[in-house]
Amino acid sequence: MRKNVVDTGAYNSIAVVGAGAWGTALAAVAARGGRSVTLWAMEPEVVSAIRDGHVNARFLPGVTLPGSIVATGELGEATRAEAILLVVPAQHLRAMLGRMKPLMQAGTPVVLCAKGIERGTGQLLTEVLADELPECEPAILSGPSFAKDAALGLPTAVTVAARGQVAARLQASLAHDTFRPYASDDLVGVALGGAAKNVYAICTGIVAGMNLGESARAALLARSFAELTRLGEALGARTETLMGLSGLGDLVLTAMSPTSRNYAAGLALGGGASLASLLAPGKPLAEGIATAPALVARARAQGIELPIAETMAAILDGTLTLGDAVPHLMGRPLTTE
Repeated sequence: MRKNVVDTGAYNSIAVVGAGAWGTALAAVAARGGRSVTLWAMEPEVVSAIRDGHVNARFLPGVTLPGSIVATGELGEATRAEAILLVVPAQHLRAMLGRMKPLMQAGTPVVLCAKGIERGTGQLLTEVLADELPECEPAILSGPSFAKDAALGLPTAVTVAARGQVAARLQASLAHDTFRPYASDDLVGVALGGAAKNVYAICTGIVAGMNLGESARAALLARSFAELTRLGEALGARTETLMGLSGLGDLVLTAMSPTSRNYAAGLALGGGASLASLLAPGKPLAEGIATAPALVARARAQGIELPIAETMAAILDGTLTLGDAVPHLMGRPLTTE
């Protein structure tokens, strides 16, 4: 059921932990929304560049950042903010939460802004957060958004999910003329949509890289969404969440644009590149590579079949070749839609 959201007032101070492209873009968004923003970076040279020149040339070149952003390498300085946007890769989330735990105050909203499923446990990132920081206010931000678009002030809409009125306060904290957050309390649906779409984006990239045609890509995209919906229902996600920005919206963007790191990874694989070359140091992170086996494991634990995701995981672990993948999927028993 759709619920009315009441604005209970913005958080005045926002910290962004993680100064990659998306973290830096979100810091710019929050600063333009009138918030006091602290941006934590692991790399000293990134801290210096933002402090001295208001740029993050390493991770977000070509963007001049608001001069009000305070860059720091001290995690304790960031965790004093009223709300924290946590933007670290999914497979490093648990370790970062462990570092933050002794520095955190109970009740502080922690907004997950990365996308993925933890490999090994099969946990959604919201579940990892609940394990490591049970006394925080859990939240998640996701949707069809590229870092550079948001940083440059191009129109962007996302979903921010949290309990009670925390979502409304986060919504008010980040909203301005070109950045529109929609509030939700469906953390499971938002977390799953953001994670699964990366896996399916690699698949659609492979189809394009193998020159299998637009019809094949459209069919794959539609059936991918069917898989996402099936697993989402089993996990308790709401249909309107999966049909919205953080589900279908993010899937369409990520699975159709060469700007998407996951689609680009699939395009390279379909064109003959090796997986090792995509995982080489300095290469852009395609989170769907690590998420694919975790997504499949989580679905199997729920008794849910995901043929496309299973095929993707098999390609990535070397048990299925690209040449065998198409007949493997096309030769499945006929069924109803």
